[in-house]
Amino acid sequence: MHISDGVFSLPVTGTAAAISAGILAYSVKGLQSKEIPKISLVTGAFFVTSSIHLPIGPSSVHLLLIGLLGILLGRRAPIAIFVGLLLQATILQHGGIIAIGVNFLITAIPALIVAYIFRKLSNVQLFWRSAITGGLAVILIVTIMIMALLLSSDIYNQGVFSVINVLVMSHVPLIFIEGLMTGLVIRFIQRTRPQLITY
Repeated sequence: MHISDGVFSLPVTGTAAAISAGILAYSVKGLQSKEIPKISLVTGAFFVTSSIHLPIGPSSVHLLLIGLLGILLGRRAPIAIFVGLLLQATILQHGGIIAIGVNFLITAIPALIVAYIFRKLSNVQLFWRSAITGGLAVILIVTIMIMALLLSSDIYNQGVFSVINVLVMSHVPLIFIEGLMTGLVIRFIQRTRPQLITY
């Protein structure tokens, strides 16, 4: 997510930053040097694809790839997310520096959840397991973002074309797009580089 500074209230921003620090510490704990190349590769893909935006009204939509990150990196996914968001905020001015904790939280929690669900669905065919987790990641991201917006101000939920309504409507197609894309990518990786799917 690339929410700009000033959108979220100070209490939400501060709380998110504190929780984000804990999640990042959990993700980094026990990191081994042999894991860094894989994390770097996935971070690069995340940085590039989520930097391409399609404007829709006052909002915009872009590929998230959080389900894919969760599947490929497991508990290390927040590392890739943080680096990607930091680079986008500093280099491309996508998202705010102060709001980076909220943006991180909105994406890191779903990545960890779908990584867990992907492992638990081991009896489901790989394509469908990947597609389900890819689509679910988008639903979780939008849900957490709505919660953060509502905790910040009621203004985001006022009117038929409120920020929250536009946000939901613009991301519904993305649920299916991300699900399909995640399923296809993971199936391709399974056929060509199965060692990358370790979680």
